[in-house]
This record gives sequence, structure tokens and C-alpha cells, in this order.
Amino acid sequence: MATKLNPYLNFRGEAREAMEFYASVFGGELTSSTFAEAGGMGVDESEQQNIMHSQLEAGPDLTLMGADVPSSMEISPNGSISLSGDDEKTLRGWWDGLAAGGSVTVPLEKAPWGDTFGMLVDRFGVSWLVNISPS
Repeated sequence: MATKLNPYLNFRGEAREAMEFYASVFGGELTSSTFAEAGGMGVDESEQQNIMHSQLEAGPDLTLMGADVPSSMEISPNGSISLSGDDEKTLRGWWDGLAAGGSVTVPLEKAPWGDTFGMLVDRFGVSWLVNISPS
């Protein structure tokens, strides 16, 4: 896999319902995991059953991701953009470029699911997620 850019939608407690709706519209395979299933991730007990990550694969050219943003974090009103793949050099370069003049909210480092993951807001206020899979 090279690299992939896709929308990542933000919700406050409605990710499960929203992503199930999109799956009913687009078809495909929907996978989801809660904060509790991911080891808690430091999220408040009342939000442990919220969706940490959800992904709808509806054909070769349609990937839609979504999650519930914990109440302790600021939510991007327009969602986020996700960059993912196993081309570490390219993805780290993009990370560095996007971070210049911006604000890193989650450092780009090893995540509990085994990939390298980070989040940032660029200097224009756009939220980005970068996920690097082992090659």
C-alpha cells in the first residue's frame, strides 16, 4: 500500500449511529472499536463505550472514517483529514510539513494498535491524522 487520503468525521457520542447510517447508504464493510476496547486511552469512564475509531470500506475508492471526540478534546467542526499507509518516509515528511507553524495535538509515535499515529492542526486550522502502518 502506498498512501491514502480520506475524510475522518468527528462526532460527540453519535459516531456509531452516523457510521451505521453511512454504511446503509454506501454499503460495504463497517468496523468499529470503542475506547474501552482500545484500553481506555485515558478517556473518562462515561465515554468508554463511545467509538474511538470506525472505518467504512465501500469499494476500492471509498473509505470513510469517523470517531467520537472525547469531551476533554476540542472538536474540529469540519471533521479531519486522514493520511495513512505504509510509506513511512513520505508520511513523516508530510507530517513535518503540515506541523510547521501548526499545533501537534497527539505526537507522531507508536500507538496501542501497533501503528505509528499522530494528530495535528495545521496553521490554517485544519485537523490532520497521520497513521503509518508497518510495511
